[in-house]
Amino acid sequence: MAGATGRAVGRSEAEAGDGPGGPGEGGYDATPFLPGRRARLPGLRKAAAGCRGCPLYRDATQTVFGEGDAGAAVLLLGEQPGDQEDRHGRPFVGPAGKVLARALADAGLDPAQAYLTNAVKHFKFTVPEGRKRRIHKAPNLREITACRPWLLEELRLVSPEVVVALGASAGKALLGSSFRVTEQRGALLPWPDIDRDGGSAPDIRGLVATIHPSAVLRADDRDRAYDGLVADLRVVADVLGGREGGSDR
Repeated sequence: MAGATGRAVGRSEAEAGDGPGGPGEGGYDATPFLPGRRARLPGLRKAAAGCRGCPLYRDATQTVFGEGDAGAAVLLLGEQPGDQEDRHGRPFVGPAGKVLARALADAGLDPAQAYLTNAVKHFKFTVPEGRKRRIHKAPNLREITACRPWLLEELRLVSPEVVVALGASAGKALLGSSFRVTEQRGALLPWPDIDRDGGSAPDIRGLVATIHPSAVLRADDRDRAYDGLVADLRVVADVLGGREGGSDR
């Protein structure tokens, strides 16, 4: 039995390097797994299902790609899928997603007209000894950077007017490791120069950072945390409504 297990592990490790640029070859980069530039969101989603651009795919159930309005004026960027998202294959379907949907509505934004995605497309977790429940573990900067090509393609295809970074990891995916959500939340920030291959997303007017909705669930004072989330999202509503010089789509 031990020998069979050892061989199975060996095959898994070998398979991890099968894809070009996969982690088995020392690279953390999803770029080799991208489809051609003519692919639309469905083609991108299909290609992402086979991504091996970092080791996180090994333990996750599946890739959790973005979904929502393909022509959305607002793109909401989270950190990574949670346990429920990993099981269902859809972003923001767990408790934090319910908080986000309510906060969007309270801020005057229609959740059905937004595009939802994550900086990292696979669930990273740990299972404490003696327990079965999978516990969220924050992705590191290398994993965030490896997954960035998928995000850049989503941004190019959706071309939102405003991007909302939900939490520290989402902010770092766009603004780098120096980003601090507590210092930069609730204001329209300039859009960073992160576009792939020198391309551009001309309709993106700026970035608004706020807390991740899961932070509301963890907060000692949930009402205060929720009110802060709604206040930050109202900045987005103001921009889209033209009160900050925005324009209707």
